[in-house]
Amino acid sequence: MTGSADSHDPNDVNGSNGPHDPNGSHGPTEPADPTGSAGPAAPATAHPPPPGAASAALWRDAEFMKFWTGEGISQIGAQVTTLALPLTAVLTLDASSSQVGLVNAASYAPFLLVTLLVGVWVDRVRRRPLMITANVGRALLVTAVPLLAVTDLLRIEFVYVAALLIGVLTVVFDVAYQSYLPTLIGKEHLVEGNSKLQGTSSLAQIGGPGLAGLLIGWVTAPYALLINGASYLVSVATLLAVRRLEPPPLVPERPTGLWKSVGDGIRIIWHNAHLRACALQSGLYNFCWMSLQTVFVLYAARRLDLSPGTIGLLLGTGAVGSLGGSLVARSLKRTMGLGPAILTALVLCCAAPVIIPLAPANDGIPTLVLFVAAFALIGAGGTMANIHIISLRQSITPDELLGRMNAGYRFVSWGCSRSARSSAAGSAT
Repeated sequence: MTGSADSHDPNDVNGSNGPHDPNGSHGPTEPADPTGSAGPAAPATAHPPPPGAASAALWRDAEFMKFWTGEGISQIGAQVTTLALPLTAVLTLDASSSQVGLVNAASYAPFLLVTLLVGVWVDRVRRRPLMITANVGRALLVTAVPLLAVTDLLRIEFVYVAALLIGVLTVVFDVAYQSYLPTLIGKEHLVEGNSKLQGTSSLAQIGGPGLAGLLIGWVTAPYALLINGASYLVSVATLLAVRRLEPPPLVPERPTGLWKSVGDGIRIIWHNAHLRACALQSGLYNFCWMSLQTVFVLYAARRLDLSPGTIGLLLGTGAVGSLGGSLVARSLKRTMGLGPAILTALVLCCAAPVIIPLAPANDGIPTLVLFVAAFALIGAGGTMANIHIISLRQSITPDELLGRMNAGYRFVSWGCSRSARSSAAGSAT
């Protein structure tokens, strides 16, 4: 949706369902409620609620607050990198449009090429050390760019490699943190935890590009990356400060090959009717959303003659709506129940785009107001759906399969998003 690296990643409109036995049996026919209301018990592999998390709100859970701070700083840092790295290529190396395109392609390629493999890795090791390692790696890579620039050693080839490796480490961090959260806070607090994390993601999308622009204007693009590297190290410090023990990964009785492990992650989604339906919904929605976003930019610029700044502000209202959705998601679930809350949120984000073609063309302020309403509702509905569906899949997927399940959903989400953007751009030109 609009919010997420899952994020909009464009975003991770992911779902989940009952645990799947890799030997062929399926999970419960009725999905469990991750927030503690009536429903089947959590699977036997689930970890018991951590001490302190079950008896207090997450605002008073010091370990979650450390994790939340680190994850939030990482989100903002990722937003700065997204803008500063290609601008470094343009302003410092005088890169051509094709070279900038290669930088962007290198940044996004890992989301399709290594996500499924990262899911296997995440399931075989502790997740928090992976997040720490990923942020140390990102800090070193983004810091190397200004250091090479000041010594006149920076070359476009290094920017390609840095973009690719930062993308790989971003995949590692994102898959690991979604798989680590249930261990940290207990499954009954997942909706609250994901609401806070989605809210942070929305704030990063609202303020991150603006902060990146200010930093670039203040210290130039390469040195903005130096500040960005420092932010990743602050995130590392907060994650190191988390003291709640993470259980060791489950070791299978018999060694499992890499590709069989990847297949297990795909099978847990495909063989379960609920997971399959949510995954297909995720992919279809993201395909439509990215197509809409691409075509809207062309329509707004060519037919409505809107400025780039106005178009950016209109699209940015989706992040504002996402923030609002993250604030009311828990209340919606308590009022309606989990299933109706998910359905209501999906109806909202799927129906809101109809406002855009219904808005009168070139009618000034009324047209802009309708566009703002459409994108804000898309963001709000998408984020509410994300919070509940991500919480659901985390709640009832066995811990030893969480990494591969999360990776599988992200692969579907990003695969459909990228193909939609390419096809929409090609058909609209």
